[in-house]
Amino acid sequence: MTADTIVTDPQLRSVLAAASLAREQCLSILALLEKHYTAGSTPAELQPDLAKQQKALLAQVAQMRYQNRTALLAVRATKQATADARLEVDTLHLQLQNLYYEQRHLIGEIALCENYDHKYQSLPLIPVEQFLEQFPEHRESSEHDLMVARIEHEHVERQALEEKRQGLLKRKQGLIAENNKRKENLENLDKDLEKFIDAATPIMKTFEKEY
Repeated sequence: MTADTIVTDPQLRSVLAAASLAREQCLSILALLEKHYTAGSTPAELQPDLAKQQKALLAQVAQMRYQNRTALLAVRATKQATADARLEVDTLHLQLQNLYYEQRHLIGEIALCENYDHKYQSLPLIPVEQFLEQFPEHRESSEHDLMVARIEHEHVERQALEEKRQGLLKRKQGLIAENNKRKENLENLDKDLEKFIDAATPIMKTFEKEY
């Protein structure tokens, strides 16, 4: 497996291409040196071609450095973009987890509300049929509105019964007070009668002696 098959990024492939050209230029210089030294050429004869090859090599190296710097900047930008994207994904994941938690909490609260044994369920309300006979205007009401109306009716009935009970209680208290007053009067009358009898006893004894 070669680098060409491994590297697929266009910028990195351009770096590899520039490096390959620089390598070929180096091999060309080495071949030139080997050729001239083998032929017994003098350095003066070799200088023009060597300078030309070196100039081409410097150009290839400069191009390779430029491509490498461009690739590094692109890698840094990619890393930063990846970090930003990862941060965004982590933030969204955290928000999603919070939503799942809130959803489970709400589902639990709904279940508690649905299973809550409310007192209105045990109220001694009159049957629905009897209520609708008394209040036919609620025949088209929803189940919720009908239950509210029945509870309100029960509330009114209990208020009326409570007022009646309070009235009877006041009447009872009045009767008790009146009975207590009569009892007190009778007790006073008994005391007066006893005093009268005690006072009349000597007189009666006197009459008994004379007659």
